[in-house]
Amino acid sequence: MVSEADCLFCRIVAKEIPADVVHETERTLAFRDIDPKAPTHVLVIPKDHYRDAAALAAADHGLADEVIKAAHAVAEQEGVAGSGYRLVFNTGPEAGQTVFHVHGHVLGGRGLTWPPG
Repeated sequence: MVSEADCLFCRIVAKEIPADVVHETERTLAFRDIDPKAPTHVLVIPKDHYRDAAALAAADHGLADEVIKAAHAVAEQEGVAGSGYRLVFNTGPEAGQTVFHVHGHVLGGRGLTWPPG
């Protein structure tokens, strides 16, 4: 596994920091956001460290597809796949990325407005 010692999400993958894990595969991990913005708010990450979605896309070995499939599995498990859910990948500080380990937000369980804030 590729990790960075000071990365919060790498430390969650390494089980150094607890998280409410809701889904896990060999290469992905999904856990509840500690500051949810919707009734369902789960973060889906690759276990290997990639700074953002652009880095994941550049180095992809099918992993981006696995992250999206894991996000859909979470939506099904959480009961929001039928009514609708949003996937958000913030890339860079101006887009709102605060943890620099690529992660997709699975948001659902209420109406979501457009455009997002």
